[in-house]
Amino acid sequence: MSASPESEIHRLDSLAPAASAEAIGFKAHNLARMARLGLPVPEGFVLGTGLCSAWLKDTANAADGLHPRLDAALRELERASGLRFGDARRPLLVSVRSGAPVSMPGMMDTLLDVGLNQTTLRGLLRLTGNPRLAWDSYRRLIQSFAETVHGADATPFDEAIADAVATAGLAHARELDFRALAALARTFLAIFEETTGERFPQDPRAQLDAAIAAVFRSWESDRAQAYRRLHGIDPRIGTAVTVQRMVFGNAGGTSGAGVAFTRDPSTGENRLYVDFLFNSQGEDVVSGRHCAGDAERLALVLPEIWRALGAARHALEREFGDAQEFEFTVQDGRLYMLQTRTGKRTPWAALRIAVEQVQEGLLEPRAALGQLGGLDLASISRTRLVGASANGALARAMPASAGVASGPIALDTAAAQRFAAQGKAPILVREDTSTEDIDGIVAAGGLLSARGSRTAHAAVVARQLGKVLLVACADMDIDSAARAVRIGARRLAEGEAITLDANDGRVLEGEARTAVERPEAWLAEVAKWNQMGSE
Repeated sequence: MSASPESEIHRLDSLAPAASAEAIGFKAHNLARMARLGLPVPEGFVLGTGLCSAWLKDTANAADGLHPRLDAALRELERASGLRFGDARRPLLVSVRSGAPVSMPGMMDTLLDVGLNQTTLRGLLRLTGNPRLAWDSYRRLIQSFAETVHGADATPFDEAIADAVATAGLAHARELDFRALAALARTFLAIFEETTGERFPQDPRAQLDAAIAAVFRSWESDRAQAYRRLHGIDPRIGTAVTVQRMVFGNAGGTSGAGVAFTRDPSTGENRLYVDFLFNSQGEDVVSGRHCAGDAERLALVLPEIWRALGAARHALEREFGDAQEFEFTVQDGRLYMLQTRTGKRTPWAALRIAVEQVQEGLLEPRAALGQLGGLDLASISRTRLVGASANGALARAMPASAGVASGPIALDTAAAQRFAAQGKAPILVREDTSTEDIDGIVAAGGLLSARGSRTAHAAVVARQLGKVLLVACADMDIDSAARAVRIGARRLAEGEAITLDANDGRVLEGEARTAVERPEAWLAEVAKWNQMGSE
């Protein structure tokens, strides 16, 4: 009797069109569809969702049964890529990503650069001739392995990065040269041992096994459980794990990582919506720790990549019949597609997208009504500032949604929940845009962060929940000890009111006057569809 698809390992390029997302997760399911469209997808394989359930029930037995199948899958990936896992001359490095049957952005774990050690680092150097890439990838793996596999605090690693950047007199870590990164990697090895009580594993296979186990365990993480409760997701379905050949956005000036929506997820406007960082890996964009503002420069420096993204945008909407969010990497001027999923959007954007896709002939009215089925159409609206309150600003930030929100400042999740319990919708003010704050985001009316990008996982989640969101507010400092924040020239205590205007990116003091807009024309179109269906 053959094993079920959920309990097997499958090559991405051999997945049949009928392979179900329940068995292999939406990430792998959609990667296979993209590959069949001819889009550039790195080689890889997927561990089915049933393996997660087995792992969580009986880890030891599940691991014993998994090892021989994982060996076989690695050999297939080596043949497809022309590289060898753990090889000293042509090393194969892999990404290890979660992929549930339903979209849960940022709620589970990912590890990149798996397979790097002191030996394969030299091989990567020979293979690419790029010492900066090799050392940057190594220091990234050491930190992410400590945080994700061992649950270590990121603080000592982040402090070491800040020290290295300050010593070199630079603006950020992307400007560090290979010598500084080599020194940083050695510092990270010491921090790893100090924080975990273990040495960083030099066995690539041990790294892979630990990475897969960490992704399985992340299905039960606090943030994943909170997200499942919020959206009514069955906790028994588990997550698949997708293992792919690494492609490197941190390979230099014609490389980078990005996230794109095929339409604006805040307003629904029919345009490519991109966050991008040159010389970076994907986690830099989606983690919420960095500002990803290089999209305009990407269009200027690599116009052929920008055209390819535009072509991919149209191909994905035709294939999936809905607006998509997709992650991509550019390595040495070559585009790679890493995932796609239905783009989470505001209710306002959802309505506009449905109406315009019907008008464009991409959707039939019945299908569009199905996409709008979970929305309360009567409540869809957008706020804007009016009167004197529309003048002036404490600071400016990058809008990651639309609308206006006012409320008391909350500096952490506990404070946000406390204000919400008092009947107030607070503004959650944070350094980063992080999915660790999921409960605080749910409680808040708006979110303001000093760092982060519009397409960070937490921003995606907040936007879908209808929260007003501003990110990358550079002129802001949080004093957690004093429970206060400086925004522009004003110092405000927790509990004092501010207003976020996500229509144009301003932060204002106090509670502002607003007016409400309703999308009457689009609602009238939907009413016509309903009338057609009833005739």
